[in-house]
Amino acid sequence: MSSPLNVPEPVARVAAVMSTYSHAWALCGGWAVDSWLGRVTREHADLDIAVFESDQRALLEHLAEWNLIAHDEDEPQAIEPWTGRPLVLPAHLHARGPGLENAALVRQWVTPPYTQANDGRDFEFIVNPGAGAEWVFSGDPRIALPVAVCVRESSWGLPALAPEAIAFYKATAYFGHPKLWARPHDVSDFEALVPLLDSDRRAWLRHSIATLHPEHPWLPNL
Repeated sequence: MSSPLNVPEPVARVAAVMSTYSHAWALCGGWAVDSWLGRVTREHADLDIAVFESDQRALLEHLAEWNLIAHDEDEPQAIEPWTGRPLVLPAHLHARGPGLENAALVRQWVTPPYTQANDGRDFEFIVNPGAGAEWVFSGDPRIALPVAVCVRESSWGLPALAPEAIAFYKATAYFGHPKLWARPHDVSDFEALVPLLDSDRRAWLRHSIATLHPEHPWLPNL
């Protein structure tokens, strides 16, 4: 992992935290969008990092002193610390570093009214399914890419989810949800990513979105 200049402090913090984690991971979400653009485009509530389901134990050991609260299919509203119970996908971890102050802040994050510290130290680890060397976006219908294709080093020197993969999630994660679909930052992120795609990657994105949602309103943009 290289060390380019002008890396924003929160992204540098990700690099430091994950520098000794020996399993696959990738910066994702809004900071990953900015890492491909090479500039900060908007405010970000947290730092999103993708990891794999098969590496749950390794992540727990890596963050042994951290304050972790897991939300998954079995316990979507958990407020107690995650101590390693196997997570059932879809799953993610709310995380802050060691210490009682951070324990209180992560608990505040996951309980009403769900306020975050907004200090660049809120981490969210997204737990993803995988199949060998593939990143699985959808099981049925199956949509997948080789990990080597969808995780690449961005302009800020960190492994980041590829632009087409981020755009896929921006287009499909909340499609049809009455409150979360087409949030302004998802729309702007998608629009910023599409020009970065060559014809093959754009074709993959168009086909993948259409496979799930043939009438998706963003397809004409591709």
